[in-house]
Amino acid sequence: MPIKTFINLPVRDLDRSVAFFTALGFSFDENFTDENATCMLISEDSYAMLLTEPFFGGFTDKEVADATKTTEVITALSLDSREQVDELVEKARGAGASNIATPMDEQGMYGRSFADPDGHQWEIFHMQMS
Repeated sequence: MPIKTFINLPVRDLDRSVAFFTALGFSFDENFTDENATCMLISEDSYAMLLTEPFFGGFTDKEVADATKTTEVITALSLDSREQVDELVEKARGAGASNIATPMDEQGMYGRSFADPDGHQWEIFHMQMS
């Protein structure tokens, strides 16, 4: 059985986060959704759990980071083409993403990044495998 990845991210407004990521083309598993959390499907084996900040705080004794002020994680997603990278980042821009970086194009890797409404940094890239 392949290992499944679950990224847990604190969000201030769950409905706003769902609307943002829906605009990017992601879907959600209603079986793992309530007023505190939702499960965003990234791929067959990768998921992002969007958890309200108070609910997220229940899983740690540490202070929950404010991603608009500090970077707690950079989530990187690999796509099949440069065009898909541009398409997803432009959808993010249209949905209100901020801090959209200049494209990086080095040694067969093309990437762009953005910050979601809660400030979480997302790196979207394509790696030429030849």
